[in-house]
Amino acid sequence: MTPALQSHAALALCRLAPVMPVLVIEELRHAVPLARALVAGGLPVLEVTLRTGCALEAIAAMARVTGARVGAGTVLSAHDAARVKAAGGGFAVSPGATPGLIAACTAQKLPLVPGAATTSEAMGLLDAGYRVLKFFPAVPAGGISMLSALRGPLPQALFLPTGGITAETAPDWLNLQNVVCVGGSWVAPAAMIRAGDWDGIERRARAAAALLRED
Repeated sequence: MTPALQSHAALALCRLAPVMPVLVIEELRHAVPLARALVAGGLPVLEVTLRTGCALEAIAAMARVTGARVGAGTVLSAHDAARVKAAGGGFAVSPGATPGLIAACTAQKLPLVPGAATTSEAMGLLDAGYRVLKFFPAVPAGGISMLSALRGPLPQALFLPTGGITAETAPDWLNLQNVVCVGGSWVAPAAMIRAGDWDGIERRARAAAALLRED
């Protein structure tokens, strides 16, 4: 799978919902009910960050939930990419990009959303064949004004901004023409996951799924 095909597959996933939940799963027992709540709320594309010891097992379990499209975030290396693929992850998201990571995802036929925080990084990834890029960390890296400014010189680039976005600010990001969806942890915060508040998370997911661009 070439970078261009990876990016095409990533774009199709990003277009399934306006918000991609960014999930930190500390206990494996939370994985399946969390995925069910998010899918029921209208958010089928789930990013499980590789920040905990059970993340890969969680991806494997969540990938079996009907309607869920599960991938990994914080994918940093070729080793990470191979483990995600083996666990049944359907895509990878990275805060940046390296030649090794790109080569591994190409070899693994794993759709990748590589990260870019500067114009030069975005240009390099576009040149490599990627059109859908993660803008991270979204708020510290320049926020809405930065992405709005990038649309002029880089109209072919589409972004998945993540980092500091909230339920209140998400609509402003989604109104940018070069934003395909946003990533956020507010849909399923750690306290709600630990409490097993699946109904509350489903309600948050429904609100996020209802976010639309203004005409």
